[in-house]
Amino acid sequence: MGFDRINERVAKLRENISKQSLDAFVLFVNENQNSESCRYISGFSGSSAALLIDQKRALLISDGRYKKQAQDQSPFEFILQGRFMEKDAVKIISESNYKCVGFEAEKISHYIYKNCLAKHPIRWEDASSMIPLLRRTKDMVEVSSIVKAGKIAFEAYLTTLKETFAGMTEREFENLLLYKIRQMGGEKGWTHDDFIVASGKRGVLPHGRATNKKFELGDVVTVDFGVTVDGYMCDVTRNFCIGKPSQMTEEINELLSRANRQAAKALAPSEPGKRIDDIARRIITDAGYGKQFSHGLGHGLGLEVHEPPRLSPVSGDVLAIGDVVTIEPGVYIEGWGGMRIEDDYLITEEGAVCLTGDCDHSLRIVE
Repeated sequence: MGFDRINERVAKLRENISKQSLDAFVLFVNENQNSESCRYISGFSGSSAALLIDQKRALLISDGRYKKQAQDQSPFEFILQGRFMEKDAVKIISESNYKCVGFEAEKISHYIYKNCLAKHPIRWEDASSMIPLLRRTKDMVEVSSIVKAGKIAFEAYLTTLKETFAGMTEREFENLLLYKIRQMGGEKGWTHDDFIVASGKRGVLPHGRATNKKFELGDVVTVDFGVTVDGYMCDVTRNFCIGKPSQMTEEINELLSRANRQAAKALAPSEPGKRIDDIARRIITDAGYGKQFSHGLGHGLGLEVHEPPRLSPVSGDVLAIGDVVTIEPGVYIEGWGGMRIEDDYLITEEGAVCLTGDCDHSLRIVE
């Protein structure tokens, strides 16, 4: 990432620091936890770091493993970590005579807060939403990475289907799909999660991870997967059938496709996430499967596979230009299985643009 883009993001963060009457903002990364926000605001992608940003300085504290990497990836001033990164950051904060510092209460442990931050006579202000709000608005460089990820995802998926057969296990399918993704230029699948591969009656599990279950004739297989490019992820779900699909399978696939498309048509700036969810949910409910749609319609994504905003019956989020969201209606029937169809959309002034190919929802058949 170019340093100019990083500096633009830091400038926006500083505006928010000023608006919230903070003297500075601190962010911690511990064993990759919170690495996404660190990468977004500083460019640094290491597994351990502390960032300290005020109106004049931008500091990056990390250990000796990352000195060269930090200098290559980030314009921030690098400070070599002593024994404890968190204590180093707080020491600098104390010496700077700040009165009020923003931190991410959602991202640090109670232990770190109690034994490190709270011991110093500084007013600590929860600013957990500060960087996630900046991350919501995707620029065209970010969008192009998600589009590229989507192209690789579908090419890898369709190629994998050509090598899929009855008797193949869910784990074998997942491993082959991951291999194809890397072969075609993806950095990895999702950053922190395995794919969802649920076949036959296991399809009732919306988050059914791959097992050693073998694909059997007549099985519907739901695959929820993605690709990472330049740190940004796509998130898509498709279904295929081992052998000829039943009439019920075809009807549910068509129902989910219709719910997906109708909800996508309503995507626009200023639309409540709750309303978009309701559009798809009504279609599924009218078909008699309302109780079998057990989760929200969608979520934001980018550097993480689940980000704000949310599209669900209880969401208080409102869509804005630059949001990237998923639309993923599903039906899950105990004793039968389940299906879901998911695509990714960019919110624009005119409505929404599908980022995952042409949104082909065809039910693929493996002979």
